[in-house]
Amino acid sequence: MPKTVEFLFDFASPNGYLVHRALPAITADTGIEFEYSLALLGGIFKLTGNQAPMVAFGNIPKKLAYEQLEIQRFVKKYAIDQFQFNPNFPINTVLLMRGALLAEKEGRLTEYIETGLQHMWERGTHMGDKEAFAAAMTEEGFDGDALVAAYDDAAIKQDLMERTQKAVDRGAFGIPTFFVGDEMFFGKERLGQVVEAALAE
Repeated sequence: MPKTVEFLFDFASPNGYLVHRALPAITADTGIEFEYSLALLGGIFKLTGNQAPMVAFGNIPKKLAYEQLEIQRFVKKYAIDQFQFNPNFPINTVLLMRGALLAEKEGRLTEYIETGLQHMWERGTHMGDKEAFAAAMTEEGFDGDALVAAYDDAAIKQDLMERTQKAVDRGAFGIPTFFVGDEMFFGKERLGQVVEAALAE
């Protein structure tokens, strides 16, 4: 039986969005299920000293150009046709991520992730702005005001911090990261290795 793969997730990563769009086809082909595990990308960067590619490689134009080429290859392979780079990038996703914890408690995490990613990487909504975020989520059938209130909830804040620290303690330094059991894989380009490892279990 194929194993369930843990997918370390934050809305901030365009590569996380691309993986999200690719996973249904992989599940259909292999039977592998992917369990989304929340961790704040900004927190991971702070704890590990890592940086986003556009910052880390900002002075290496050919490296950034290659990153874009990899994205285009991935988009073509998985027939992803709605992706657009958010004009407000980089967006602080603390609001989105704390809201995700509330949605998880309410049993609506899957729906919430899909909605949040659509607005982040298909519609160009500024999901780090409280008013834009609340309006977008309310329009999609969520209680936008309650989600905004989750931002200041001490228990939710602590929960996200602890999940992020746990991810770093396990070796994570960015997103998308995958765990097949205790074995870690980083990056959308590793999906083939992730599938091989999961099917070998």
